[in-house]
Amino acid sequence: MLELAAEDGIEPPEPLPPGYREVLAAFEQAGHGLRAKGICEILRIGTELRHTESVRAKLKRLVDRDILTEPEPGLFATVQPTPATPDPDST
Repeated sequence: MLELAAEDGIEPPEPLPPGYREVLAAFEQAGHGLRAKGICEILRIGTELRHTESVRAKLKRLVDRDILTEPEPGLFATVQPTPATPDPDST
């Protein structure tokens, strides 16, 4: 995929640090939208304010990078790929 992006002249995305990959793995494990506290529980890192705020900051950064969405305040979900629509002119 990175090679295809390079061929199109698009910069390949920067790899995510381990903490961010762990957050994304929590979404894969849950299979639905999560809040920061829920991710803390899945990752077993504690649910104290310092932990939830750290995770929330990561979630906001992932939203900024269009990796996650925030459909409502405090609820985060993975970006769903848009289904390919057939071109009506290509029949």
